[in-house]
Amino acid sequence: MTQRAEDLAADSPVREDRPDRARLVGSLGVSSIVFMVVAAAAPLTVVGGGVPLGILIGNGVGFPTMYAAAAVLLVLFAVGFAMMARHVPRPGAFYTFIRYGLGERSGLAAAYVAVVAYTMSQVAVFGYIGYILGNAVAAVGRPDIPWWLFALASIAVVGILGYRDIDLSSKVLAVVLIAEVAVVLVIVGAVTVSGGAEGLSLAPFAPANVLSGSPGVGLMFGVAAFIGFESTAVYRDEARDPHRTIPRATYLSVILVGVFYVIASWGMIMAWGPSKIMDVVAEDPGSTILVTAAKYFGAAGATITNVLLVSSMFACVLSFHNVISRYQHSMAMSGTLPRRLAHVHARHRSPHVSSLVQTSTAAVLVVLFAVLGLDPVRQVFGWFSSGAVLPVVLIMAATSVAVIVYSRRERVSESMWSRIVAPGLAFVGLIGAAVLIIANFPTLVGDVDGKGVPAFGIVSAILLGAMVISAIMGWVQATVKLSRSRRAT
Repeated sequence: MTQRAEDLAADSPVREDRPDRARLVGSLGVSSIVFMVVAAAAPLTVVGGGVPLGILIGNGVGFPTMYAAAAVLLVLFAVGFAMMARHVPRPGAFYTFIRYGLGERSGLAAAYVAVVAYTMSQVAVFGYIGYILGNAVAAVGRPDIPWWLFALASIAVVGILGYRDIDLSSKVLAVVLIAEVAVVLVIVGAVTVSGGAEGLSLAPFAPANVLSGSPGVGLMFGVAAFIGFESTAVYRDEARDPHRTIPRATYLSVILVGVFYVIASWGMIMAWGPSKIMDVVAEDPGSTILVTAAKYFGAAGATITNVLLVSSMFACVLSFHNVISRYQHSMAMSGTLPRRLAHVHARHRSPHVSSLVQTSTAAVLVVLFAVLGLDPVRQVFGWFSSGAVLPVVLIMAATSVAVIVYSRRERVSESMWSRIVAPGLAFVGLIGAAVLIIANFPTLVGDVDGKGVPAFGIVSAILLGAMVISAIMGWVQATVKLSRSRRAT
């Protein structure tokens, strides 16, 4: 069976003339999609958690440059990604693009891995939200309520919004995103106006600082901070003009997030000074953003920042919920998942069944983690958020190859830069990033041996094994599906 025949054999057995099994529709513009995609990156959460850790165990004062390097790499990836969005008239992002380029087996394997990785990311943040809300309630003298009850309450709110019209989610995300970005820029502005602790400088971009410490770990944190931007293509059917909206939203998401991270991380270093920032982040990485806000705006500034940190994580899980429910809907539309997941709500025009399934999945996992007694930050958040980085990077690398193969096979009328050069450079960069992540995977997920030294162990095996098993499941299902198609013809 030829590649084109595989695509046709696998395409959409679901009847789209049924009102309850139809393509999603909407009128999302560039700004609405950008809000949802950038919200998934959770910029304030990255600044509050990722930046201190990147400085501490990465390349120190030179860490801001890693965000710039990651942005350049992902802009290269976005070139081919945007090209595919113009030529492949279906939602599904990684799943669809890899399927059209490398075949049904590779596409379905990537789809299962993506769903598992995004689900891990979402549940990880629910754990962190539960922990922060629990601490906040305890701090005002209220009863000590378990973290998982707050996590389940958050899942319920996200589920309600995900069940409704996508426009409602986009409005909520827009308000939250503007607030969290604004508070960081206000802090950076105060640092700039005051001249910083040791004066303003370009020390973070000096070659000696960029190459200090562990640049590989720093780049790993840099790339991880962008995960989620590729979900622009998932909203294709709900975009006002997908041929223009999706590519523009993709480029804007990468560029805006990249510029924001560089400015925010530079501002944090200037707030304490290049000679003192390492001591500050080493004392308590998780509260660096809060003590920075308190230093320049007092206790009120720290309180506001803490509230927005919670809202940032809420925006993150809502965005991931929307992405996962649409991934499942797209897979159901092609007959891969149960057809009921392809149902679209008559009034809200949302993938409501898929949304309910994702809500239930998150709730079951949180209850399971609570029964197992996992720590909500060190284990739920630390293990699963870090464990989702590698599979997404590998899927992006596979997508870059799919772009090249598809454009050559279909003789796409695009420039050599869009078809070959940019995707090729992105593939090389992403594979390099994947190698760095694998080499540092135990450190990333906090897996240590009996002496407390980072080493591949049970946690690493479970997280990597989940990805391998999900990929095998997708490959086997696609093989069975194609075999049945051959017998039918």
